[in-house]
Amino acid sequence: MVPPPPNPETQQFLSSILSQRGPSALPYSEDTKWLIRQHLLSLLTTFPSLEPKTATYTHNDGRAVNLLQADGTIPMTYQSVTYNIPIVIWLMESYPRHPPRVYVNPTRDMIIKHAHPHVNPSGLVSVPHLHNWIYPSSNLVDLVLALSLIFGRDPPLYSQRRPNPNPNPHQNHNHNPNPNPNTNQSSNFGTNPPSGYSHPGRINSNININSYPPSPYSPAPSRPTHTEDPTEVFRRNAINKLVEMVHNDVTALRKTREGEMEGLFGLQGVLKQREEVLNNGVKEMPDEMEGLEQQLQMVLMNTDVLEGWLRENQGKKLGSVENAEEAFECVDVLSKQMLDCTSADLAIEDTLYALDKGVQVGSVPFDQYLRSVRALSREQFFHRATAAKVRAAQLQAQVANMAARNHHYGS
Repeated sequence: MVPPPPNPETQQFLSSILSQRGPSALPYSEDTKWLIRQHLLSLLTTFPSLEPKTATYTHNDGRAVNLLQADGTIPMTYQSVTYNIPIVIWLMESYPRHPPRVYVNPTRDMIIKHAHPHVNPSGLVSVPHLHNWIYPSSNLVDLVLALSLIFGRDPPLYSQRRPNPNPNPHQNHNHNPNPNPNTNQSSNFGTNPPSGYSHPGRINSNININSYPPSPYSPAPSRPTHTEDPTEVFRRNAINKLVEMVHNDVTALRKTREGEMEGLFGLQGVLKQREEVLNNGVKEMPDEMEGLEQQLQMVLMNTDVLEGWLRENQGKKLGSVENAEEAFECVDVLSKQMLDCTSADLAIEDTLYALDKGVQVGSVPFDQYLRSVRALSREQFFHRATAAKVRAAQLQAQVANMAARNHHYGS
């Protein structure tokens, strides 16, 4: 038999809440809102005991956001008897591209099974179907069916039986006294979870605690029934939830600090490299300063020479070639030799250029051109070698003069 579709009010509620725009709009992507509506309608058609709601979800970092949830009970079969497990399915901001978050929601008369493989002390559910969520094929109906199957193998909640003031020896305390155990109980859970805790905390007083598996801590029927104080159980569960919250906060803080430390270590490496560059620059500065001082001394010496030449030749008229030659007379033998070698080198260079032109126009025979080039090149090489030796001797003389000048200025 096909279950009836959700009532028109539910369909209208989903259409209205998902079509809102502006600050009051739900934080879902526009291209997924139609798929979210289809997922919820299919879920409510298959499991009418669930009800769609909007509620404020508080993340562990304190950020609060208004989200859709499916709140109610889902069936599970344990030892051939069907029980109703209260759960809350939160559709997170990234749904349906990422899985929802599911919490079991025990009442004050229920406790979460210790060390349950799929439910932690805060009620958060972790099953393979959530870890293997694939968009867009995964959906809420398949998720709830998987939860019913897993919870049936290992129930996450146990009820605490209270003493019956009118015991009936023929009554089975371990099963639901109602004739139809599959009846879905109505639920009216709170919508605002406590800060850092992600499922509602209001107690559903309409759920029959006998519709859950018996407590494994209940004594044998032949002994007096011992019942834990519900307030103590509630306090213990609250402490477990707080411990879980603190553990999650510490883990998140540790990851944040580790990331910051990695960044600082990287920055430290960059600063080390810059320190090495600066140290090398500081070491090179004295050598560069010494080279600049040598160049300065050379400029000063050349300036003195030019100023002396100008003083000696100021007011002279260069009316003839002889006077011009006397004005540029070399000051020493090395300068004279350098001038002769340089002038001879340049003259030979001009002669070779003229010979090249003569060969090109045909005015100089090629064999005579080769003999002349060979002789002139040999002579040019001799003049250039002599000029190099003279230049080295002049450099030595300049260094000696500079040392003498520094000694003179220092004294």
